Amino acid sequence: MSAFKPVEQQVIVITGASSGIGLATAVTAAQRGATVALLARSTGTLRDVVDEINASGGRALAIPTDVGDIDAMHAAAQAVVTEFGRIDTWVNNAGVSIYGMLENTNLDDARRLFDTNFWGVVHGSLVALPHLRAHGGVLVNVGSEVSEAVIPLQGLYAASKHAVKGFTDTLRVELENVEDANVCVVLIQPTAVDTPFPQHARNTMPREPKLPTPQIDPEQVADAILHAAEKGGRDVKVGAMAHVNTTTSWLLPRLADRMSAKQAGRQQLDEAPRNPMGTLYTPGEGGRIHGSRH
Repeated sequence: MSAFKPVEQQVIVITGASSGIGLATAVTAAQRGATVALLARSTGTLRDVVDEINASGGRALAIPTDVGDIDAMHAAAQAVVTEFGRIDTWVNNAGVSIYGMLENTNLDDARRLFDTNFWGVVHGSLVALPHLRAHGGVLVNVGSEVSEAVIPLQGLYAASKHAVKGFTDTLRVELENVEDANVCVVLIQPTAVDTPFPQHARNTMPREPKLPTPQIDPEQVADAILHAAEKGGRDVKVGAMAHVNTTTSWLLPRLADRMSAKQAGRQQLDEAPRNPMGTLYTPGEGGRIHGSRH
């Protein structure tokens, strides 16, 4: 049985599905006829989104889940299979950032970030694999251009995304080349995306964080994720700057360092922090796909 199916024939699981890229992917997939399972900590938002999808003729399931909890992830996967019979594509998208100099980072905050950004991907991948093997399927892990490049004031985010790439690349080799499993493993690497990402971040800076420009729309990343669900891929860069920044880091690392340093001032607004804790420890219920530009 092929690992690839048209989106409208798939059951797709998406983590971090209550905002940003995850929400855009869930909505777009449902509009294209997929059956979707939405995982996130934001219980109220998930249920509202699922109610809207089902009311418009789609099929969706809300599963409040913390991706850092492996037992909760096993339970979520089982709930999907019980409700829909199988899993065709699993998207590990949940993520959060910490803004600030590395020296000022609280280690408990750092560990919590890795629980979501790295261990959430590990948990999702290991939980999904038996189900994807059963019928053939696709595992999509959402990394970043900073899986290969770096950016100041978000050092732990960059470190976690480097870790996601290392895990994903190794898993791909083991599944596709050593084991010859009928599972495709794809890493999605977007540039800066116009989502509520800065407002959800833990912030240790004296000013409100923001994303540098240019930014792409989250729907562009959702399209890349769903293309991977149908056609596969390997390392998928999304947005022109993702290609520029990763290529420069590889070919001209010293130039890349200088370019990266210029992003420090472009990640701060001229105002006091609004919510320094963000959603690192507690879920947000904003339910927004887009960020401050909208």
